[in-house]
Amino acid sequence: MPLLEVENLKVYYPVRGSWFRPKRFVRAVDGVSFTLEAGETLGLVGESGCGKSTLGRALVRLETPVSGQVRLGGQDLAKLSGRELRHARRNFQMIFQDPYGSLNPRLTILAALDEVLALHSGLDRPARRKRAAELLERVGLPETALDRYPHQFSGGQRQRIGIARALAAEPRFIVADEPVSALDVSVQAAIINLLDEIRRETGASFLFIAHDLAVVEHISSRILVMYLGRIVETGPARVLAATPQHPYTRALLSAVPTLDAAGRKRIVLPGDVPSPLAPPPGCPFHPRCPIAAERCRKECPALSPCGAPGQTAACFFPGKFNI
Repeated sequence: MPLLEVENLKVYYPVRGSWFRPKRFVRAVDGVSFTLEAGETLGLVGESGCGKSTLGRALVRLETPVSGQVRLGGQDLAKLSGRELRHARRNFQMIFQDPYGSLNPRLTILAALDEVLALHSGLDRPARRKRAAELLERVGLPETALDRYPHQFSGGQRQRIGIARALAAEPRFIVADEPVSALDVSVQAAIINLLDEIRRETGASFLFIAHDLAVVEHISSRILVMYLGRIVETGPARVLAATPQHPYTRALLSAVPTLDAAGRKRIVLPGDVPSPLAPPPGCPFHPRCPIAAERCRKECPALSPCGAPGQTAACFFPGKFNI
């Protein structure tokens, strides 16, 4: 049985209408389904604004879904509230994208970690300080950092503190929302390797969100590709990177820097991502797709097996790019 099961999850934001226009909704996440095994890292990629972060926040109940199920260990998180939700939070945590904004500048690092430990660990104050020091050591920071403030650390160090805070509750599932996008390239590899070490040592499962397919391929066992609130392709990381089946995935891969620049054709998609306020009929990608047919303008393809074992794509013509 998978650790996490997400079924037809939808997150809509209402937009106030006028006297002459009915209320409309931004369809940030529009019917997403997938599973995550224990101890697995699942990658989630897509352009900015496609709904990746909203999906991650909905999974840890920082956003409220309008419908769908999020079952963690068989428990439907979408139905929890109040004390039940607070108690369940020890099983799932989030590492945020911005290492500068995710820590309270008025709290010492000890106080930031102690908030989580006091709520979930049941330890007394001296034991909590000892545990906080152990968490910092685990992420490569000295115990002396406990009594310092966030502004005294670099971006990479702050992200390590954010990881330590997420680990404090000993969660089974962690959402890492673009945890390296705000960091220097020289620091990114160290953070990615740290997350992978934590997964191997603790057995925690990760949803790793990023817009860089090369980074996601490195750390993930499987990848989900998201476009306009929907999953358009899934598959084992190396297989999907080598043989993409959806034209959108092919375009994303063409943007990944490579030493063999002469051997890869850069695919520039026409137009902009449609508004989630008014998604196009049929396949959501068809206005930008170079192989769209009349059927694509009328029908929305479902995720279906194609390509290698374990691969699926929401496309009527998988693997046929002609671009």
